[in-house]
Amino acid sequence: MSKSIDVAALGELLIDFTCNGASPQGNPFYEANPGGAPCNVLAMLAKLGKRTAFIGKVGDDQFGHFLRQVASEAGISMDGLVMDAHSHTTLAFVKTAENGDRDFSFYRDPGADALLTPGEVPEDVIAGARIFHFGSLSLTGEPVRSATQKAVALARTAGCLLSFDPNLRPPLWNSLEQAREQINWGLGQCDIAKISDDELLFLTGETDFDDGAAKLIAQFPNLQLVNVTAGAQGSISYYQGLRVFQPVLSLGGVIETTGAGDTFCACVLNFLLEHGLEHLTSQDLSQMLRFANAAAYLVTTRRGAIRSMPEPEQILALL
Repeated sequence: MSKSIDVAALGELLIDFTCNGASPQGNPFYEANPGGAPCNVLAMLAKLGKRTAFIGKVGDDQFGHFLRQVASEAGISMDGLVMDAHSHTTLAFVKTAENGDRDFSFYRDPGADALLTPGEVPEDVIAGARIFHFGSLSLTGEPVRSATQKAVALARTAGCLLSFDPNLRPPLWNSLEQAREQINWGLGQCDIAKISDDELLFLTGETDFDDGAAKLIAQFPNLQLVNVTAGAQGSISYYQGLRVFQPVLSLGGVIETTGAGDTFCACVLNFLLEHGLEHLTSQDLSQMLRFANAAAYLVTTRRGAIRSMPEPEQILALL
């Protein structure tokens, strides 16, 4: 089958309510930002000219229709989106610290995204993709966990590259032990992993990035490329014995970090679509990380994610 889609992603599509000032009475104003990690990734890829498709579920409510419209306007195919009349779109309230870090409160018990069933996974969309991307929020419970497992199996059969982002959100798990078990399952399926410094510590117990990455790669020999994002420090690629570090851009103006990791992830996938995953050099990895770091920085200077993705020209101008 010919590959008509560059990247298909499955997972959550939700509203991030981000604090944006206060009323004269001192009550916080919340801005309804369209978000959800997998769709954030696709939004950045679409900015870079790639063909993308989303698989997931939202409520047949005002938020669900808003999300479908925004994602479609961003250039993402939403043919794989299910609108559920019997559940609500998931909401996340985001509290941002002075350094841009975030604390999440989720309204998802369950939200529509967690109710995607295996029968609602569009097999043709996955079969037509070059890369299939997923995260851990679709592994937090049933039926979406089984839907994700089916999608991963279909992607492997179809010869897709598999990309995984643990994207750990502790409030959404029954226990951290369950989170570790399911994230380990995801890592055992993928070719490419994007993992934050906090997630690396959570999974390996190692504070040293090199030791943590070495432990992951030894545990999951299927991993061909591991990218560790370390916030203000920068990012590191581990690939077939190579280790490449690229410092972050520190130009100030950071408002919040929502979507930064997803933007980084999208830029990595864009590079792999254009260069492949075989025979990468240190120079290739450095070029990939520089571009990804720059794009991620630009997103931190804006609120929200899907509608805040930078244009390629803005990234290149920054570099």
